[in-house]
Amino acid sequence: MNLQRYLKADYLPIPLIAAMVLTRFHHFGDVLHLPDASLAVFFFAGFFRKKMLLGFLLALAALIDYVAISNGTSDWCVTPAYAFLIPTYSVMWFAGRYCSRLTAMKGTELTLSVGAMVVLVLATSMAFVISNSSFYLFSDRYTDMSWTQYAASMAHYYLPYMSSTLIYAIIGYALVKFIKLAVVTQDGHKTAS
Repeated sequence: MNLQRYLKADYLPIPLIAAMVLTRFHHFGDVLHLPDASLAVFFFAGFFRKKMLLGFLLALAALIDYVAISNGTSDWCVTPAYAFLIPTYSVMWFAGRYCSRLTAMKGTELTLSVGAMVVLVLATSMAFVISNSSFYLFSDRYTDMSWTQYAASMAHYYLPYMSSTLIYAIIGYALVKFIKLAVVTQDGHKTAS
């Protein structure tokens, strides 16, 4: 298998699509399910700089949600605020696109710079604010609750939201580093032969 050709091919979004399909059904995860990887998927999709991939992943997220709800998952989050997942995930995609310039991925090097980590944390925080504030404003589920009360009740979701995204990002970078190392090793073996 020629890893270099694989890395240059359009097959790289497949692991991102698989991660979303495998994890999106349960947003925070439980004993049997991994937490939702959608934020990290959109972040890494930004590295490809293909707007069609952003559109495809948005449509895929909606399709997965539709299938999950059709099979018994709660539709609690499907309100007019659901449309605000578009800017939520777009923030992550644009952050990934920006970070693709900050992250060195040459040969065996893979450096997730401090700047890239700061951008990832800021983008994830912004995504949290967009999704939660839009849900408060447009879902009609919290008409008797003040903004301050709502923010206090949602604050405990911030840590799982942030930590799962960071964990997936670290795993994603480690996988890319492993693949890059395998390519360099394979190229070294071909040169020596």
